[in-house]
Amino acid sequence: MTDNAHEVIDSRYLQPCDIPIEASNIEPFILLIFGGTGDLSRKKLMPTLFDLHKKGEFPEYFSIIGFGRTGMTDVEFRTLIKASLREYSIKSYNELAAEKFISHLYYLSGHMGEQAAMRRLSARIDELSIRTQKGSKEVVYYLAVPPEATPGIVKGLKDQGLCKNAKIIVEKPVGVNGESARTLNAILRDAFDEAQIYRIDHYLGKETVQNIMFLRFTNPIFERLWYERNIDNVQITVAEDIGIELRGEFYDRNGIVRDIVQNHVLQLIGMIAMEPPIGFKADYIRDEKIKVVRSIRAMGSEYIGRYLVRGQYGGGKIHGATVPGYRQEEKVSPSSVTPTFFAGKFYVDNLRWAKVPFYVRAGKRLKRRVTEICLQFKQFPLRLFGRTCDVMEPNALILTIQPEEGISLRFGVKYPFARNQIYPVNMDFCYRETFPQEHYSAYERLLIDCMKGDLTLFVREDMVDAMWEVVDPIIENWESIPPGDFPNYKAGSWGPAEADRLINEDGHHWLTV
Repeated sequence: MTDNAHEVIDSRYLQPCDIPIEASNIEPFILLIFGGTGDLSRKKLMPTLFDLHKKGEFPEYFSIIGFGRTGMTDVEFRTLIKASLREYSIKSYNELAAEKFISHLYYLSGHMGEQAAMRRLSARIDELSIRTQKGSKEVVYYLAVPPEATPGIVKGLKDQGLCKNAKIIVEKPVGVNGESARTLNAILRDAFDEAQIYRIDHYLGKETVQNIMFLRFTNPIFERLWYERNIDNVQITVAEDIGIELRGEFYDRNGIVRDIVQNHVLQLIGMIAMEPPIGFKADYIRDEKIKVVRSIRAMGSEYIGRYLVRGQYGGGKIHGATVPGYRQEEKVSPSSVTPTFFAGKFYVDNLRWAKVPFYVRAGKRLKRRVTEICLQFKQFPLRLFGRTCDVMEPNALILTIQPEEGISLRFGVKYPFARNQIYPVNMDFCYRETFPQEHYSAYERLLIDCMKGDLTLFVREDMVDAMWEVVDPIIENWESIPPGDFPNYKAGSWGPAEADRLINEDGHHWLTV
């Protein structure tokens, strides 16, 4: 034994609070938000940035510039954002902390992409770099704008020489189909290197999504079961109890497939089904995820008609309150055929997942808000305990992403005082209970990663192409054959009856209820 052997800590006795949190070590920066007065900026980005600042994650020198069409001064912008922080801050609002934060805020107005506006922007960046960052020019552009505004902004940045050594964050959806996504990505790559482009999907910042890899690859008991010989089916539920809120115009153009399936759902399938990466560098992990998406079975019109279900919510009740149907929502056509619900069966045609169905359902105005991944294991093909066990719940591993992040393992035990009676129980792990310290929200984690230059949880260009290749046939088929039964499910239900039929005909049922 060495002289310092007494200093070795046995990990069996570590408590969560004993494990040091990795320091962010973010360098001084300028963050420029295009669409700085819009809903995304006011309700999500600014409260997230405020919370990070309160936690001490930001350096002494940083600046945040809001850019929008509305004319206002720095003071007026700070007043607007302070009101938003008071209303939307993810954590508790603090007046003194808010004052310190907004002192770093600035504002520019103009038409995005116009050369005169871009010149003013360039001058403001130079001014703030000299004044608060000692000449440093670590600049991050956040495009909190509709996709159609992106080309003009990117061209304007390039023409003013503002792309070198900068980073750009792009919100989903990237395009409205594969062709438009390729065009948009070509515009981005003409101005930025791929390593400078951060395509953000907030689902990838959630702890349980990140923990999928750690659960598998640090626990041999799971990885050795993680293939078709042991897993009967995989179920993914992305359910929201809210409607489209104030996004009627956006949602009626896009629908559930573009809004959720093309990105969130396919990213989750990629995380669940990927092979072990050769290391935990960003591109090693992204290489494995794209292999999964490229292995998803192609879907023709016959397959789509048989194995995919679309729906649109009508009126109903959510948590006891009466809510309108989709066609009665603001800025939605009264004859809209935009789907707000999707259910389908996917196959990943590779050796690990051959013949294992991936059942997916996602939708608005469903019974409750929940995102879960359920891996259901195969049953024994014999009855060890006779006819008393005709109905046995299969083992299942359930990863809950929201609202309460955690992992549950379902297995059978003997029911007390009963002869050969099996009873299903859960072994539960809850993030909040095990790690009571303050957690990072998904946006907080992703913004920190961007500032640090970590691309692991962001979407690469070839992955965008691969995901559109999966969903383009679905969108084209559904848009060419309008449904005749919309609305076909009540708000507050689990969607149309066909979604149950889809899974029941294989002898399964949805585990999330």
